[in-house]
Amino acid sequence: MKASGLIVEYNPFHYGHLYHLEQARLASEADCMIAVMSGDFLQRGEPAIIDKWHRAEIALRAGVDLVIELPYVYAVENSDLFAKGAVLTLDAMNIDSICFGSEIGDIKPFLQAYETLSTQTEQYNHILKEYLQEGNAFPQASRKAYEHIGLTTGAIDLSQPNNILGFSYVKTILDHKLNILPLTVQRKQSGYHDETINHKIASATSIRKSILQHNGLSEESRKSLPPESIEILQRYHDLTGTWHEWELYFPFIQYKINTMSFEDLKAIHGVEEGLEYRIKKTINSATTFEEWMKLLKSKRYTWTRLQRMISHLLTNTKKQEVENITKINQPPYVRILGMTETGKSYLHHIKSKIDVPLINQPQRGNHIYLDIEEKSIDSYYSVLHPNLKRNFRNREFKPPILPYHLDL
Repeated sequence: MKASGLIVEYNPFHYGHLYHLEQARLASEADCMIAVMSGDFLQRGEPAIIDKWHRAEIALRAGVDLVIELPYVYAVENSDLFAKGAVLTLDAMNIDSICFGSEIGDIKPFLQAYETLSTQTEQYNHILKEYLQEGNAFPQASRKAYEHIGLTTGAIDLSQPNNILGFSYVKTILDHKLNILPLTVQRKQSGYHDETINHKIASATSIRKSILQHNGLSEESRKSLPPESIEILQRYHDLTGTWHEWELYFPFIQYKINTMSFEDLKAIHGVEEGLEYRIKKTINSATTFEEWMKLLKSKRYTWTRLQRMISHLLTNTKKQEVENITKINQPPYVRILGMTETGKSYLHHIKSKIDVPLINQPQRGNHIYLDIEEKSIDSYYSVLHPNLKRNFRNREFKPPILPYHLDL
């Protein structure tokens, strides 16, 4: 069987994702579509609007054959580490190709950009270091360094968010000499950060904004969501009364910071360069998460970087727990969240070729990254009623889900 990989968050799954899935299946000619999906906390340092199990069920019902989890330690990271974790996890599943969405929609410029960077790596790193020393955050410094070596004005614009992520995927494949064919599909109509819904294919950002503003699925958001998304989003909200967003967690964050010492804060992953003092100084000057973020944000500390740090704070993820993440060149395990009959057949087809542990039903103590995963689910569900928290927590230790069979 031939398999193709998708790197996703599905927050939530919308018509743009469905288009990507369908086009990726056509371009790859794959028998099995495998999505590696972030869990309950995402790359930009946000809690997903609904949990990973319901998002996985939507994906399976929409046509994905196998959903595997991107470990938290990769999912809530910068684009390079996020890409490395996702690509290596898919590679462990013996895939033939990876297909990603991009603004440009043509793979050749990505390959050419890799060649350009390979010949100018020293210059890129030198310029990057200069911009970082000037106080620029890494994304801005990286974009400016790309601009200096001609990677924002040529055939590919590496100032565009999907192009940046796509280039990180291609770079990981080529750096590690993986036997994976990179493919790309052009993003349709809406931009990654668009905040308004103007088309049937809208950005996930605009859809989430509409849902949160209306505290429900408005007519405009429904137009951008496939039926299975509408059904399962509504089911989750009917069950929990909740759309997960940072404001819900602010009282927990405030309490936690007020009961931590400076040394405790300094030990948290992402708390760098004396940020613990700024955190302590500002936490009681705000009454909402957004107010606090505006006090914390600076030229050096972007909104996204701070949100990732706050995710680690909430989940109590410490530097020493993830200190080796940049050195690992294969995933510690592959966690299966859900599968169709096709996905099940593919697993049976390749199980003898998988070189890392394949986890269907995790047990405590399997791996330190699974222990971090357990802390992340406790943090994510902390805003729910105790009975619901117990049920969702128990789901973490059950077998993978099947379409139409999410048991809680």
